[in-house]
Amino acid sequence: MDIYEEIARWRREGRRAALATIVNVRGSIPSFESAKMLVRDDDSILGTIGGGCVEAEVWQAAREVIAQEKPRTLTFNLNQNPKYDTGLVCGGTLEVFIEPLLPISLVYVFGAGHVGQHVYRVARVAGFDVVVVDDRDTYANRERFPEALDVLSDEFDSAIGKLSPPASSHIVIVTRGHRDDLRVLRWAIGTPARYIGMIGSRRKVLGVYKALEEEGVASEKLERVHAPIGLDIGAITPGEIAVSVVAELIAFRRGGATAEPDAST
Repeated sequence: MDIYEEIARWRREGRRAALATIVNVRGSIPSFESAKMLVRDDDSILGTIGGGCVEAEVWQAAREVIAQEKPRTLTFNLNQNPKYDTGLVCGGTLEVFIEPLLPISLVYVFGAGHVGQHVYRVARVAGFDVVVVDDRDTYANRERFPEALDVLSDEFDSAIGKLSPPASSHIVIVTRGHRDDLRVLRWAIGTPARYIGMIGSRRKVLGVYKALEEEGVASEKLERVHAPIGLDIGAITPGEIAVSVVAELIAFRRGGATAEPDAST
């Protein structure tokens, strides 16, 4: 199995991993410079950097790199440390660079109005891929969203039937009305998306929740919804609201947002 193809597949599936690469060699080692080992988030590995205790330590460090999302460089002196004398090494020094491989950050933005367009722009700057969905051709088009991964102009009920958000994805609901918000949220809470957020005042949010609960939706399913969406930075304009929304996405992507939602959106 090609290690690069596996990296691409793993990221597409929303999984995390770390790639360990021998970047510097002095003397004789049981592998070669640029040898690579992929450590997946299920602790399985692909490839090798030579085996033995060195590989075991790199595997353990790679697990920490995955958790912390920070790269690390390890140096091993195989001559001076007797624990590396396993019969697999000939002596020498090597450096191993371990880098985190994160899933593709994908945001589904429902609503292509002023707020949705600003969310798209800020999200792209922050490194997210964006899919835009709206039922108006004049809003959901490539002229307004030239760098979007996809732009869907269709009735919301029809559009969501074409989407399968992965577990690493984010769903942002900023449509132009309560009815469409409710439609999209009803679908969103049934997806494995890691983040679901909906715009609106607390009063509006409670109204949507009540309508869904009257339909039989368990209140527990609504507990993972971030609403009102965005961090509380006093946002008022569409641009400011977009910044607060994407800030919450970043905080969540980096380990879970702890700030208060924005009651004003």
